[in-house]
Amino acid sequence: MWSEIGACIVAFLVIIRISHWFYTWSNPNCDGKLPPGSMGLPIIGETLHFLSPYKVHDVSPFLKRRLARYGPLFRTSLFGQKMIVSTDSEINYTILQRESANFSFWLTDSFREFLGEESMLTQHGSFHRYMKNLILHLVGPESLRGKLLHQMDEATSRHLLSWASEGSVNVNEGIAEMIFESFAKRLISYEEKKDGKKLLDNYKAFMNGLISLPVNIPGTAFHGCVQGSKKAIKVITDIYHERKATKIAHNDFLDRLIEEVEKEKAFLDDGVAINLLFLLLFGAFESTSEAITLLTKFISDHPQVLQELRKEHEAILERRENENSGLTWEEYKSMTFTHMVINETVRLANIAPAIFRKVGKDAEIKGYVIPKGWIVMVAPSVAHLNPETYENPLEFNPWRWKGQDLHSGSKTFMAWGSGTRLCVGADFAKLQIAIFLHHFVTNYRWTMTKGGDFIRRPSLIFPNGLHIRIAVKQK
Repeated sequence: MWSEIGACIVAFLVIIRISHWFYTWSNPNCDGKLPPGSMGLPIIGETLHFLSPYKVHDVSPFLKRRLARYGPLFRTSLFGQKMIVSTDSEINYTILQRESANFSFWLTDSFREFLGEESMLTQHGSFHRYMKNLILHLVGPESLRGKLLHQMDEATSRHLLSWASEGSVNVNEGIAEMIFESFAKRLISYEEKKDGKKLLDNYKAFMNGLISLPVNIPGTAFHGCVQGSKKAIKVITDIYHERKATKIAHNDFLDRLIEEVEKEKAFLDDGVAINLLFLLLFGAFESTSEAITLLTKFISDHPQVLQELRKEHEAILERRENENSGLTWEEYKSMTFTHMVINETVRLANIAPAIFRKVGKDAEIKGYVIPKGWIVMVAPSVAHLNPETYENPLEFNPWRWKGQDLHSGSKTFMAWGSGTRLCVGADFAKLQIAIFLHHFVTNYRWTMTKGGDFIRRPSLIFPNGLHIRIAVKQK
């Protein structure tokens, strides 16, 4: 009898303990008033709902439900972190425009595990500015104009001709391979077909599980992500150390990087340099290939847009003295409608669905307090799909950009980020998209044959790819 009573008491105390745990999790302490919201389950929070895939081309169900219930500023818990989600364009612009100790850049634990504490993304102040200037030496406007434009133009022309010779292609895979090949050669003189180290496959595995539950068990997307990143870093590390030991110049970015490492009072060491190479190669092709895939679908579905693009690009060809000469920087800068199409595509693509900042000390925003140590998540998609800013916001309509600044961000357009963390590769991505369109619409005819459907989880994914039948246009 006494044992049964004791067991009941223990069970009762456990229930009280669990209930208290749930209560304190759901009602976090705060020296002020927290935004409304729900913290979900302990530890897991509302991560499962946030990561749930959806097919609707709209603001995510996760955000829509909470916006309707709590308004543009609400609390939640994602990835094991207490978080404030902001969909208010004024708040977002203020937080992102000027990074400070109170709103510093933050990555999820899974990102940090892959990229390391020495990643450029986690750096601040003078070191971040140094790293940014170093990357601009590779992908900034001067480098694009003087070095990369011709290489990107040649690679794009060659790959599209290869697609046409095969008759059909999965655009999503074809574009990723094209950009990867061109950029890897410029970055570290790597050629997948010659080196045979399957670096691209490792990156694909890395990307497939990058935004997933951090469960490192064989068979899970996260486990594949971990293994892919390790193998990719191993390939890059081997190339780096071999180059550093042999001192043989290849006239690529790795040459410049090793020079920086070997300076007397160097900012960089081997670990930071290798991490930077890994990150640059990832950033160069991942988001741009998704944007071009979506753009191909858009212009295939909207013949008026395709007609206007052909008109602009055929006019460029007609103005050339030599029709076989490559694309020039002046021609690229003249592509007004093309840049309208690019802006409209990245507005709808929302490839960066969330931007995170960590709060350094208690901050007051619109009558609410965001406690020190919490994370603020900025959600650009809500601004990009706001009907008060964009008429019929879910419609692909490049003409909405007519007469507007096509090369700057704003409170309502943050496709390339904002402030000091504005995407350093934005000019590279826009040039690559424009070059692709130039060759694609002037020299080829195509029809969609399969796929084209996409899901978000919350990043943009084409589960069935986008398959087209493509042929050289008869002149």
